[in-house]
Amino acid sequence: MTTEELGQQIHKKTLLLNDVIDKTRTTFELMREQARQIMKYMSEKYPDEFFFEDKNQNEFEIRFGSDILAFIMHTNVFEFSRNHEVMRLPYVQQDKDRSFCGMINIYNFLTDSFDYNRDYDLGYLIGRVFVNKDNHYFIEGKREVGLLYSSFNKAEITEDSVADIIRSSMEYANNFDLLTPPFDEVKEISVGEIRTSAASKGKITAKRLGFEFQQDND
Repeated sequence: MTTEELGQQIHKKTLLLNDVIDKTRTTFELMREQARQIMKYMSEKYPDEFFFEDKNQNEFEIRFGSDILAFIMHTNVFEFSRNHEVMRLPYVQQDKDRSFCGMINIYNFLTDSFDYNRDYDLGYLIGRVFVNKDNHYFIEGKREVGLLYSSFNKAEITEDSVADIIRSSMEYANNFDLLTPPFDEVKEISVGEIRTSAASKGKITAKRLGFEFQQDND
């Protein structure tokens, strides 16, 4: 490969990656605005239960009931492995550039974990949204959140589709209940934790602590 050919190849790839990240950024901003509107609508009907909070350019949170959903946009572009189901789709095989996607992660946390500064508490990734250069998307996620890979060729980012993602994520979090951890895992506590009022901070809390939590089974 000549220097000229290499330069053209790198330039072409750079344009593709920039296009994908621009589409993902547009999707994330649309998601941010839809989340703000949904929380505004809910808070007018149910005051003090629904909140929206901007964190930074790549993150925002919504709070409802005992849950927090954190939406975080990754600043890099990803491609799927050769063995991934997406790579077998005719839509992708017709144009391999369609397999390059930006990614938005959706994490579920307990509100109390933040309110009481329980830094050891765990959150769960309940979905990740992949967006490509065609502004098409699919979601890897739990139950209500997931969208089949086979829909990648026709699922486009719109205000309605983004609002559906947010509502589905809220529905899943609301139905994903906190279970008591196994007794043997929490039967001990130190004197120091009691004296420093750190009992709640020193013991990890999560919705499925001590229980198997696999995407294939949920």
